[in-house]
Amino acid sequence: MEFSSKLLENAVSEITQLPGIGKRTALRLALHLLKLPKENTTDLTQSLNDLREQINFCTSCHNLSDVPLCEICANPKRDGSLLCVVEDIRDVIAIESTDQFKGYYHVLGGIISPIDGVGPQDLNLETLEEKVKKGEIKEIIFALSATMEADTTNFYIYKILAPYNISTSAIARGIPVGDELEYTDEITLGRSILKRVPYENSISDK
Repeated sequence: MEFSSKLLENAVSEITQLPGIGKRTALRLALHLLKLPKENTTDLTQSLNDLREQINFCTSCHNLSDVPLCEICANPKRDGSLLCVVEDIRDVIAIESTDQFKGYYHVLGGIISPIDGVGPQDLNLETLEEKVKKGEIKEIIFALSATMEADTTNFYIYKILAPYNISTSAIARGIPVGDELEYTDEITLGRSILKRVPYENSISDK
């Protein structure tokens, strides 16, 4: 693909770095931006700069937040006895969209995957154990994707928390094996949370 403008080519090249966007889609987006009023493009650029420079991680759950404590963790109306363990912020958004979970979250920041060089030390496990030690949490819900790496992560966390005699459960397998939470429809995901099963049962099913 040849460009008559180096500026356009550079813009297309940058846009293609976004996931799932090829050159043709990037070109279409770039040309669309050129048709918009200049202030629209300026606002977009500013919002992206603000996102990159000012975004924080919640000091409690590790979710993205504008302030030290995210809105979910700062909400006293949520159920402090329930803690949902997820891989990343996309899963928090997916579960919140179901409106079926009223507890708090803990974002691991990944899953154990030796082939990718990700081990337990790379996850937010220390802060998870510290939360459990406080004794306020009654149930941990494993809400990771239905993959082998996620199952390994679930089991590792289960073993870590075993000494605390805390209830652990896993979302029901209404989600096809290999699928990621963020791509699961809201109804299926919501039912999977409501019909969660004791984690011990999910181990025996394997």
